[in-house]
Amino acid sequence: MRRWLIRFLFAFLLFALPLWLIHRAVASFDQHIHTSTRSLPSAYTAIVPGAKIYRDGSLSPMLEDRVVSAAKLYKEGKIHKILLTGDHGKDKYDEVNAMRKVLRRMSVPEKDIFLDHAGFSTYDSLHRARDIFEVKDCVIVTQRFHLSRAVYTARKLGLTCSGFVADRRQYTVSSHNWSKFREFFSKIKAWLQVNISKPKPKFLGEKIPITGDAELTRD
Repeated sequence: MRRWLIRFLFAFLLFALPLWLIHRAVASFDQHIHTSTRSLPSAYTAIVPGAKIYRDGSLSPMLEDRVVSAAKLYKEGKIHKILLTGDHGKDKYDEVNAMRKVLRRMSVPEKDIFLDHAGFSTYDSLHRARDIFEVKDCVIVTQRFHLSRAVYTARKLGLTCSGFVADRRQYTVSSHNWSKFREFFSKIKAWLQVNISKPKPKFLGEKIPITGDAELTRD
């Protein structure tokens, strides 16, 4: 019995300790996450990651909160440009233009809205923000559960980055719990990506500087 217990504890430490260390590493930049615009450092660009949209083109609650929060930062002068990054891999599914329409209804000028149609993951979005859009400093606007990984990834990719919490309401328990469950494994994947595998995004392409013409990002 004693030998079995020792083996179990050894196996547990062999797998659990690395996972704990990875999650600690990802959380090491949480000091850059803010819930208030007062404490949030100003930046040139807000990056808004995509999320689910419905068949009629309306935004899911989490995505709507991200977009509304980014508009708030823009109107308060905390940021100057907004980079909307999401999935537009199919003609009938277009996260970025759905987000853009909401920003336009909130009177954010077209010239300050950039679209990344190939932001298929957090890693791809931030890699492309750096290499395609030449973003240097940014605020990532998303829900709290997502921000640790997003800010960690951005900073490991060399971006000067803060996070702004976009939780503007209570979300359904099932969707929120599922998102947090997925995030556990996503943090491990993010650590491996920025430290070990360092993959290229699914798509790269011509540079479109965030300081330039947003019209070049329209489809």
